Amino acid sequence: MTLRELKIGESAVVKAVGGEGALRQHFLDMGLLPGVEVKLLKFAPMGDPMELLVRGYTLSLRLEEAAKIEMIPMGSSKMIPMGPDPNGTDFGYNLTLHEHNSHPGLGEAGKYHDPTHENALPKGTTLRFALAGQQNCGKTTLFNQLTGSNQHVGNFPGVTVDRKDGQIKGYPNTLVTDLPGIYSLSPYTQEETVSRQFIIEQKPNCIINIVDATNIERNLYLTVQLMELGVPMVLALNMMDELTGNGGSVRVNEMERILGIPVVPISAAKGEGIKELVEHAIHVAEYQEVPARTDFCTKDDHGGAVHRCLHSIMHLVEDHTERAGIPARFAAGKLAEGDAQVLEALQLTQNEKETMEHIILQMEEERGMDRAAAIADMRFSFIERLCSQTVVKPQKSREYVRSRRIDRVLTGRWTAIPIFLVVMCLVIWLSIDVLGAPLQDWLDKGIQWLAGICVAGLERADVSPAIVSLVEDGIFGGVGSVLSFVPIIIILFFFLSLIEDSGYMARIAFVTDKLLRKLGLSGRSIVPLLIGFGCSVPAVMATRTLPSARDRKLTILLTPFMSCSAKIPIYGFFTNAFFPGKGGLILDQTPPVATWEMHPNNR
Repeated sequence: MTLRELKIGESAVVKAVGGEGALRQHFLDMGLLPGVEVKLLKFAPMGDPMELLVRGYTLSLRLEEAAKIEMIPMGSSKMIPMGPDPNGTDFGYNLTLHEHNSHPGLGEAGKYHDPTHENALPKGTTLRFALAGQQNCGKTTLFNQLTGSNQHVGNFPGVTVDRKDGQIKGYPNTLVTDLPGIYSLSPYTQEETVSRQFIIEQKPNCIINIVDATNIERNLYLTVQLMELGVPMVLALNMMDELTGNGGSVRVNEMERILGIPVVPISAAKGEGIKELVEHAIHVAEYQEVPARTDFCTKDDHGGAVHRCLHSIMHLVEDHTERAGIPARFAAGKLAEGDAQVLEALQLTQNEKETMEHIILQMEEERGMDRAAAIADMRFSFIERLCSQTVVKPQKSREYVRSRRIDRVLTGRWTAIPIFLVVMCLVIWLSIDVLGAPLQDWLDKGIQWLAGICVAGLERADVSPAIVSLVEDGIFGGVGSVLSFVPIIIILFFFLSLIEDSGYMARIAFVTDKLLRKLGLSGRSIVPLLIGFGCSVPAVMATRTLPSARDRKLTILLTPFMSCSAKIPIYGFFTNAFFPGKGGLILDQTPPVATWEMHPNNR
């Protein structure tokens, strides 16, 4: 059977992951590996996509994607063993579980790798930090806590992906770059490619990796990939207050010792732990304390096939990685996965490529998995062992129970679409008619009052009529009419931020994905398109909330085709030209020419 054939409430075990290229790699990075148990929670109201429970978190997959994943029903005698090695693989440390002690002092993580600080940066060097994390882990909140108002927004060179830079409050010689929210360093999206290139090519002095402590196993997958880069790094466990409030905890000392990097529990929303995080990040960056561990495979893991493969590749391409400036351990993992970008950057000879292929084929034969699945399984196996010894999982939280109850209404089969339409109509009505229109009128009157004063002053000064016309009609008449939309845009973005922060945006995407996929878009594009019925300007600006650059561009191109009030005069013009005397029938309103003539801004 395939994952698509699963019934609601049923569980099954992944047998094989199909697909090809970046899509298949994305499946693996999301934790869909052979031997992993998957439970179907529900379908979207339109029947597609489906919501799954995988490794303790919920994942939405489209049916056409789910059809590529082969499953084995629970209870089958052919079930694939999963989890840690039954022989009990160790981490290389003598670990014993104990109660949580106070967090290690500043610089203690350094004793595992460079106690002499021979690589310390010169005093006065501007310390550059990269803030990396998965989506919805609180990264933006932490960035705002770190920088306050000392930030500016632009784009990464050559792409339309947002780039936010800022200075840490109280530390003038620092620069933090907020990288796009990503799930892994595999080049599945433009955002993931940008983040990887920034870390490898720009070489920040330190990576601040923020992790959602309430979903730690899923988030640590990005962490281990970042550690493979060998860049100084600090791990920030965000939302610790939620984890501990529901009976969970993290043995920070154990996790820090296993990983060999500073681990700091924080709550970005409440501002807790931020000072300690900054102190550790500054210390690690100044003294260039690289992670003590960049290798997550062991000789005991399933016969050590992956371990031998990766270390053989590292020796084979060591000279090429030095020339390309790519960390050897990171390059070996990506080459084993089949990453074309890393392969091209290293410029291997044909003989080296063939030798590497033989090494990988031998690993696949011994491991019983294809190359990409074996590498992903190696990382997740390490994370499972790490979490089993350092994380006390919380009870089912009140917030989770409440969220599931809300979901039954907001994403229910019969209630989802009506509630969505009511919410969006309410947002547009409040933004444009109730709140926006009065503010727009006040601003328009203020602009006209200021225009009258300026024009009168220019006329008294005998300024050229052409200049007066430019000021009156061009600046105040043209630019002023555009400025009158600012109140509407501000109010609309306020409501959009509420929709985004409350989690309703993700539910909207889940509900409407099937409909918009016919246009080549994802469900998240529905909000900008519906706002286009009110005004195209804020609709285009609303596309900045879309995670994909491709979706942003396509949605912007489609937005002008949504009928907003500013297009009525144009409709009236063409109706009067091609259907004279039939305007009321075509537009279902009075002849629109009068509307065009009476509007004060339509000169």
